[in-house]
Amino acid sequence: MGGLLGPEVLVSYLLRAVVMLIAIPFHEAAHALVSWKLGDPTAKNAGRLSLDPRRHFDLMGGICMIFAGVGWARPVGIRPDRFKNPKVGMAISAAAGPISNLLLAYLSMIVYKLLAVWFGLGLPTLLYRLLYYMISMNVSLAVFNLLPVPPFDGSRIALLFLPQKYYFKAMQYERQIMIVVLIAAVFGVLNYPLSIVGNAVWQVLDLATAFVA
Repeated sequence: MGGLLGPEVLVSYLLRAVVMLIAIPFHEAAHALVSWKLGDPTAKNAGRLSLDPRRHFDLMGGICMIFAGVGWARPVGIRPDRFKNPKVGMAISAAAGPISNLLLAYLSMIVYKLLAVWFGLGLPTLLYRLLYYMISMNVSLAVFNLLPVPPFDGSRIALLFLPQKYYFKAMQYERQIMIVVLIAAVFGVLNYPLSIVGNAVWQVLDLATAFVA
């Protein structure tokens, strides 16, 4: 029990919780903002164009985000029929969430590198860990949500390349698919492919912030 509830572990969970309260609202608000700009105010009218975590929080999704590094929030309501081009509108609004997380990861990496240059080895450990989680958890959230199966954001993007009838047939089973994906994630089945993509994204962000050092 001491190892499970030791100070270091508790601090890690606390830092993850802080990141979760930033990353998920940015993700969901990005969906709401882009869908509104594309002509559908459904999410905006529902109060989802907000960085207040209470507007987006899902208990189980939040717990998974803290303890597993990936999670989810309450779905943002979007009406494709209000877009000029429903398929394109859905893809763009879906992509906004993962892109917002990648932007947060990118900005966090810039801040970390700037602080490392200024403070060197004197950078406070707690701040280092917070920035590390800001990068790693946002990258994980973006990659996880880009899975090309319903109900993840990647499925809306995949709609651009799939016949619509197959997409909507898959949508009928999105709850079952979600359960299967979560079970696979819990048992580590997705660890290898997600880690490969996540590491590749991390390297791209590192290269994109090379100007700082």
